[in-house]
Amino acid sequence: MSQPTRLILFSVAVMATAAALAPIRAQTAAPAAPAAFNACRACHVVQKGAKSGLGPNLYGVVGRPAASVPGFNYSPAMKSSKLKWDEATLDAYLAGPAKKVPGTRMPIATPDPAKRAAIIAYLKAAK
Repeated sequence: MSQPTRLILFSVAVMATAAALAPIRAQTAAPAAPAAFNACRACHVVQKGAKSGLGPNLYGVVGRPAASVPGFNYSPAMKSSKLKWDEATLDAYLAGPAKKVPGTRMPIATPDPAKRAAIIAYLKAAK
């Protein structure tokens, strides 16, 4: 078999393998943040192992207790809140942080229920 023929066969094999693995990569890739999350980006990251910003890293937030990211300086109000971040709690908190946790340092509310739902779905998928 000639060198050009081998190169063509090798290229075809590589492309076929890449095409076959594409669905697997799509399933394991981090979900894309919705536009509603843009305001959150000013303070938060959602990446495993990433350093927190002005707000705590939100990777894996759904299901964990409030004020539980090691090394983050939470407000006394958040530390004593005893909240667990499930969908309902996140929805209420995002709708009015100071209403849900008086004394929290988070100043931004998301009054639109559809935007809150998009943010929560994104946070649920990010783990």
